[in-house]
Amino acid sequence: MAEGLYYVFGFGGPALAIVWAVLLNKKINAADPGTERMQKIAGQIRTGAMAFLKTEYTYLAGFVGVVFLLLGFGLQSSDPNANSSWSTAISFAVGALASAAAGWIGMRTATEAAVRTTHAARTSLSGALTIAFSSGAVMGLTVVALGVAGITGLYIVFGQNVAAADTIFGFSLGASSIALFARVGGGIFTKAADVGADLVGKVEAGIPEDDPRNPAVIADNVGDNVGDVAGMGADLFESFVGCVISAIALAWAMGQAHESWDLGDSAWVDVRESLTMFPVILAGLGTVCSVIGTLAVKTNDESKIHSALERGLLLASVLVVGGAAGVIVTLGLPLEVLWAVISGLGAGVLIGKVTHYYTATESKPVQYIVTQSSTGPATTLIAGLGVGMISCAIPVILICGAIYLSYDFAGVYGIAIAAVGMLSTLGISLGVDAYGPVADNAGGIAEMSECEPEVRKRTDALDAVGNTTAAVGKGFAIGSAALTALALFSVFRTSAVKAAAAAGKEFDAVINLSEPTVLIGLLLGGTLPFVFSALTMNAVGRAANRMIEEVRRQFRTIPGLMEGKADPDSETCVAIATGAAIKEMIIPGLLAVIAPVVVGYALGYAGLGGLLGGALVAGVLMAIMMANAGGAWDNAKKYIEEGNAGGKGSDAHKAAVIGDTVGDPFKDTSGPSLNILVKLMSVVAVIIVPLVIKWM
Repeated sequence: MAEGLYYVFGFGGPALAIVWAVLLNKKINAADPGTERMQKIAGQIRTGAMAFLKTEYTYLAGFVGVVFLLLGFGLQSSDPNANSSWSTAISFAVGALASAAAGWIGMRTATEAAVRTTHAARTSLSGALTIAFSSGAVMGLTVVALGVAGITGLYIVFGQNVAAADTIFGFSLGASSIALFARVGGGIFTKAADVGADLVGKVEAGIPEDDPRNPAVIADNVGDNVGDVAGMGADLFESFVGCVISAIALAWAMGQAHESWDLGDSAWVDVRESLTMFPVILAGLGTVCSVIGTLAVKTNDESKIHSALERGLLLASVLVVGGAAGVIVTLGLPLEVLWAVISGLGAGVLIGKVTHYYTATESKPVQYIVTQSSTGPATTLIAGLGVGMISCAIPVILICGAIYLSYDFAGVYGIAIAAVGMLSTLGISLGVDAYGPVADNAGGIAEMSECEPEVRKRTDALDAVGNTTAAVGKGFAIGSAALTALALFSVFRTSAVKAAAAAGKEFDAVINLSEPTVLIGLLLGGTLPFVFSALTMNAVGRAANRMIEEVRRQFRTIPGLMEGKADPDSETCVAIATGAAIKEMIIPGLLAVIAPVVVGYALGYAGLGGLLGGALVAGVLMAIMMANAGGAWDNAKKYIEEGNAGGKGSDAHKAAVIGDTVGDPFKDTSGPSLNILVKLMSVVAVIIVPLVIKWM
């Protein structure tokens, strides 16, 4: 029965998702793309976005090739039961390719949908929401389909055993590697353009956001796609596959049933086989439920946009719980596994609620930032930082609750399956997240093509909710990162024990905080998120500096530009952002891969374990703080632009714009990259720990 459900949901779920994504894409392309001017602007954005992604993927192809060879030649295992090191290398290449494909498909769809969203907004809010959300759903469903099908296929090819479970960590490594570079590179591109366009355009020149006279506006809209769509898709793809693979590996690592399960020794063999298949079954089930959830997203009321999106997500979540219960009963698994699923899924939903409170336009924290903006940029920044810091408390408590409950129900396997539960509805939750950049682009196209004022009002309403849903999506990613990293830590420990046994070495897997090497590792791990954030924040600052100088130069030297009689040189701004992103993404990306290797060989197993623990704690807290502070600053600015607290052009507005420009790299570059950093380091540690044990 377990094997039958494995095939049904492992391949059938992705097949349904792909069919539905194709139908949604056809629906999007069948919509009216608007006037000739709108189509011309959309064409410029699409060309710039695809050119950047082509350049980025060209560089990443070289990285993938080098790592492929290193894995193939470097992971020569002494364990006769392990698969070939080339199997891990192949899994790595497949994971990298799938991650890149998810980003490419999502961005291609988004650039086609934005202009159609703009045109739909000329007649109704409902039509605009439908197209924008459909684009996000295509992205979300593509991500989960590639993830579930990829894991299912590789696990079958490599033998559906413990060796196969170890081998497919290469798939997670490939996904995480591409995700980190894509998030960092895309984030640097989009925020450099955004900061440059806002500071020179809105603050210095006093012209509207997305004004066609501003040469950085096209680059800003390109950035929305390469950072917030392609980068985000790769980000959540690696989160998704990481938690599923870690759950499979931990099922094999369980030598006996959890102490609370009433199972005999004879029943345990069959139950463990079902436990190894259950993560894939649950992920495939969530994919089906996500397709159903997309049908519930619709409204024509500006005040109910978030409710419409939330309704679809909650419907999918309820269906997952019901479906999981049916699968668990059918397979004869302990009911405690269901409670572990619910604890993860429930924590994810509640984290989303908390994130909504701290970032929504009408919420008290955002209103507090608006009030503080009346006294200048300094108080705006202080308020936003305070909101971001205090917003860490409840999500961390919820994550701790999920860890405690899931462990109590099903041990370390329960923690991993809670992470799968949290991301089981990724098909729709990513759709809710990814619709925001499409709405943002639609507003830019409306402004540049000089559409009627009500069009921009409708797209801004979609975009304001999009800022909140994007923060909610980051909350899901961060929460799952914490659970997955903890599960990976257990896999890391188990891999070390197996490697020591295969090498005939005596080995103590306990990591003792009183050992100097462990404390050194903890401190180094806690430092890495700060160093990583500094590198990415400074990269945005340097790129934005060049962008600002270029925009100022064009305003100053192009005759008739400010009068609207000449066109700006947008291509130069796109080239500046592209060059900066490609150059600046290299060091932060390599840091996550190299740090575990260096620390592992220098400090051994215990020091490497300390590194992972320190990075997890500091990374999760910084990621939550940055994501929520950035979202709150952005929506405070939008609230003022709606005519409140003095409206556009007021001192409060200028202060809020400055707060938003600081928050941009917080929420779209450094913050969302940190959860990838934590998981990528964990996956690298799992893969290299046998070599570290042999070295010791």
